[in-house]
Amino acid sequence: MKNIFKYIGALGFGVLAAGALTSCNNNEFLTVNEYEKLPLEYMYKNDETAKQGVNGIYKLMTPYDNTDGDWGFKPNLFTGCHPTLDTQATGWDKDWLQQNWNSSSGELLNGWKHCYAAIARANDFLAGLETSTGVSAEAKKVLAGEAKALRGFFYHWLTITFRRVPYLGTGENYINTPTKARCKTDEEMWKYIIQDFKDASEALDWKPAGGEYGRCTKGMALTYLGDAYMWLAYRYPDKALGEGGYYDLARKCFEQVKNSGTYKLVPSFTTLWDVKNPWNEETIWAEILDNTNWHNTWGDGSARMYTKFYCGSNANGGWGSLFLSWEWYASFEKGDKRRDGSACTGEINQIRADRVGQWDFLKSEYCFGKNPYLNEPIPYNALKDPIAAAQHDSHNFHNGAVEKAPSIWTLKLWRNASAATDAWGEGVHQSNTIYWKRYANVLIDLAECYFRLKQYNEGWDLLNKIRDRANGILEVGMEKELEDTFFPPIQSLTAHYQNKGKADNPTPKALTAYPIPFGKASVDLPDAETYYTALQKSGPTWFDDGTAVPYNCEPWLLALNMERRKEFNTEWCLRPDMQRSGFMEEHIRVNYPKNHVFPGGDNTNSPWFKRDFDYNPEKMDMPIPADELIKNPECDQNPAYISK
Repeated sequence: MKNIFKYIGALGFGVLAAGALTSCNNNEFLTVNEYEKLPLEYMYKNDETAKQGVNGIYKLMTPYDNTDGDWGFKPNLFTGCHPTLDTQATGWDKDWLQQNWNSSSGELLNGWKHCYAAIARANDFLAGLETSTGVSAEAKKVLAGEAKALRGFFYHWLTITFRRVPYLGTGENYINTPTKARCKTDEEMWKYIIQDFKDASEALDWKPAGGEYGRCTKGMALTYLGDAYMWLAYRYPDKALGEGGYYDLARKCFEQVKNSGTYKLVPSFTTLWDVKNPWNEETIWAEILDNTNWHNTWGDGSARMYTKFYCGSNANGGWGSLFLSWEWYASFEKGDKRRDGSACTGEINQIRADRVGQWDFLKSEYCFGKNPYLNEPIPYNALKDPIAAAQHDSHNFHNGAVEKAPSIWTLKLWRNASAATDAWGEGVHQSNTIYWKRYANVLIDLAECYFRLKQYNEGWDLLNKIRDRANGILEVGMEKELEDTFFPPIQSLTAHYQNKGKADNPTPKALTAYPIPFGKASVDLPDAETYYTALQKSGPTWFDDGTAVPYNCEPWLLALNMERRKEFNTEWCLRPDMQRSGFMEEHIRVNYPKNHVFPGGDNTNSPWFKRDFDYNPEKMDMPIPADELIKNPECDQNPAYISK
């Protein structure tokens, strides 16, 4: 008899062990309970058991031990962000900054296995649901819609990562279909994904079934459907424009989402990753990592992301998996609050408060030399290594005595728990929101569709809405409400760590206000068209040596992608969105110039990344994992990874 496995997991809310960080804006969340082995036919007894069955697919929205348990972070960061160079790494991970990934890269295989595990569950579930006589017609419609949306989501990641992959449909899995060729064309590949999201958008409502946030919705399906059409426009430019073209089809999807009234930008960008703010009115699709009291051991795979360790400063107990580039950090206009809401830096000598230097414009008022949300200093005696103290003479943080990396760390993923103070036991995990799609994605993608279709005013208007929020304009008049809502959890967080510090990691002091004040910034941002028209002609304004070159693209294409860089750094959509817009090569050429010669020769104090490789656009389609090629001889490799 066939059996179905169900695993514990949640697309739910997290509460820090301190107990005072409530984190839900909505009343109900999807929870996946733990079961023993169950007969497969049990799933289709009635509506409730069928719902339990589809929850087994939802489980794979979270980390899963059978695929090495890092889904939602490593395979997604490495393929979705590192190739842009805006996120950086050390050790073996540095290959992802030099286009040295290959078919043996473990992160690629882990992501491949995870997606096909989820797809197999969806296929088995849909096959049984079709023939079930115990499940009502209405429940069948909704549950099939959810299963197809989930299947479409995992195929979407495979396709934007590897381009064409083997398609396993309803009833197929790697047991009954052990070998299969990849889809022959991009259109064949995307037609399956498009059909799943079309079916889901027709079956599902704008609000999640049962009021359980974390379930697929019409908005999620339409957002991914629009994204799919944009990928087809990128692959088939001759079919992209005009009425009924791929950009027009994408536009209609995004306009439905925008006009539904279901979503809006949250007033403050800085609060999006607060533990108080998961599944907010901007969230379209997300992975919510839990941190309840039973998530307190290393072996608990259901929330074993450890983002505070992956992303925290090495000096604060972090592992150094993620750094951010100075090119990205320096690209922000003065007054753009997204920089401080996204990152903190080391206390670097050139920009210390008591010095005047050429890099003073990189010094943050709130995020300099500390994680402001933990109120935790980044220690001067980093790693207890004398060489590490040189981080304060350079823009680079020493990872031990050998490697250096930019001394910038993400506040999106290192925010709600310390990796140094009371870091283990009940505090081993950190509540986190991993955004897959936000309403901001919809607005910027819709703006791109408008620009492509020559509706320029509409496109600039949407970008200005994004920039208004970035400059704090949406916070004006809401300062007290935002402070009353979001400060108490942060205050409780810092209070939790009081008197628990060590000599080399001082106890943080309690905060007296939200770390980044609410309200409009002190300077006015120019409108998007004015600013990016000037930037297109000048090239990056942050290089100090007069070597910047202009961008060879339309100002609107520059604007779209610079706003994506500022809005979506350390979110897994960045590389895919920049690639399908056709901007990646220009971004690498201008923002990360090859073999850049710094003033005075080898200037170790320079913040800029030194690129020594030629950008190869074909490598943005990742290699099919070697393990798949061995086990599935019908599958072939992408051109960039075939030995000539």
